[in-house]
Amino acid sequence: METTTASTARATGPVALQDVYERMRFTPAHVRIVIAMFVIFVIESWEQLALVYVAGDVSNHFGLDETKLGLVLSAVAIGMIPGALVWGPIADRVGRRPVTIVSFIAYGVIAALVPLAPNFEALVGLRVLSGFALAGAYTVVFPYFLELMPSKQRGRAAVLLSIGWPIGTLVAIGVTSLFHDAGWQVVAFAAAVACLWVIVVAFWVPESPYFLVSRGKHERAAKVLRGLGVAVAPGTEFVREAQADKAGNPLQLLRKDMRRRTLLMLIVNFAFNWGYWGLQVWLPTLLQERGLTLADSLGFVAISAVFMIPGYLAAAWCTKRFGRKPTFVAFLVGAILGGVLFAVSWDLPSLYVANFVMSFFILGGWGVWNTWNGEFYPTRVRAAGYSWATAAQLISNAIAPVAVGALLAASVSFTMTVLFILVFLVIAVLAAVTLPETEGKPLD
Repeated sequence: METTTASTARATGPVALQDVYERMRFTPAHVRIVIAMFVIFVIESWEQLALVYVAGDVSNHFGLDETKLGLVLSAVAIGMIPGALVWGPIADRVGRRPVTIVSFIAYGVIAALVPLAPNFEALVGLRVLSGFALAGAYTVVFPYFLELMPSKQRGRAAVLLSIGWPIGTLVAIGVTSLFHDAGWQVVAFAAAVACLWVIVVAFWVPESPYFLVSRGKHERAAKVLRGLGVAVAPGTEFVREAQADKAGNPLQLLRKDMRRRTLLMLIVNFAFNWGYWGLQVWLPTLLQERGLTLADSLGFVAISAVFMIPGYLAAAWCTKRFGRKPTFVAFLVGAILGGVLFAVSWDLPSLYVANFVMSFFILGGWGVWNTWNGEFYPTRVRAAGYSWATAAQLISNAIAPVAVGALLAASVSFTMTVLFILVFLVIAVLAAVTLPETEGKPLD
């Protein structure tokens, strides 16, 4: 990405913010924002997986059966569903920055109490609350990031931000390996300590100029833009979004001009996440059915996470060259083909190759979707729209593992189980092909 000197935005009348972002260049201030937000995404990924790899220790400590252990592991996602629906509209009302900071601090405090839980009920309750708090940062991070990036680098930068997910997976595995012998409490507390990163976020990441202009705070928006390398004349007024007074009203997403887009967006989020999460949660079990030990399965997951990174890099290049929609559809088709090969794999080498192909394409697709999904709505409901998307993903997170587990419990074959999961990726492709392209278009 190119770093240059400040560009200029001067006009006698109101200035269109989109034009300012078209002229904006990628500066050191943007580098700091990328680093700060990237680590947030790493921590979010890490938290959702933190106890998965020490589940046996948690089960032994509290004397849990599989059903109760499953509730412990899914408690964060359960709390995030209402959290996403609450925090998103708040971010459209009060700002992206305060929601990110407050939710991260609240999550850190609650997560620090998790290792002190005296019983199963308290453990589940604290993890539900921590998920509710974490949902604020989780929901806002992508729309917030998009509203700070120059238009020409927005798509590529957001896809690269998504690399935080596999990095978080590797961190979760690494922290588990490092502190496993010390007990699950140490592993859980480490995630809470990581939330001190919010101090860096507070210093490095400004409020979104899009949000500030939508609330009529033109001088503050101009100050942020100057910090991002754009020379804005004193007293500059920006063109304010129509209906900005309706910011944060989720019912706006069901207006006639947005209704179809919202429905398709929800279908893609639910089906895509089912296709990904339904497989990932049960991957160690499925691999053990194919002859791998548990230790080998975790190593397999770690290597798969590494293969996700070049998938993101390829998607970042493709989305700029070919657009959001063609890249997303092509990567999902690649993931489906890799999944079919995974389902019919005949030996361990074919199993490895198939899973690595699937990892490459499905996570590259996620990187594009995270960007594309954040560009469907105007500023006044962008965070609310992303909160609905997040809720759809989390509902899928809650249902898919149970449904796949039921298939395994009914002794459905490995091949048929994987093919069932892949059907949802096909649904995601069919819904996505009619969504509007946003590559090269300014944010509203």
